[in-house]
Amino acid sequence: MQYDAKTPSEYMKMLESDWRKDKVEELRKLIKKLCPELKEGIEYKALSYGNESKNIFHINAQMAHVGLYVGNIDKIENARELLKEFSMGKGCIRIKKSIDLSDTKIDVFIEKVMVLWKKGGNTDC
Repeated sequence: MQYDAKTPSEYMKMLESDWRKDKVEELRKLIKKLCPELKEGIEYKALSYGNESKNIFHINAQMAHVGLYVGNIDKIENARELLKEFSMGKGCIRIKKSIDLSDTKIDVFIEKVMVLWKKGGNTDC
């Protein structure tokens, strides 16, 4: 789904108060905790996290899942093993209602993306 929001707070206000909003908020808190240097914004009608030149993560609530978008998941070492609880595409991690993020290694994956990014690498497609 696309939300025509101009700011992250506007985006959050547009979300229906259901499990997807809870998952988006949980992901936001996790990214802000693990990656405090990233600025939260809006890009592609989704929440985005990056610096003034590039966004690293995007979050968007879809009909049946919340998507965490990272470019190319396989550029992160052991990504498929770290994310085994999730349905994934090339660059999208699909977070379903039944997944408890605290029982996954999504935090380790996010940290690995940041380590790669800080070293000058990227997860671009």
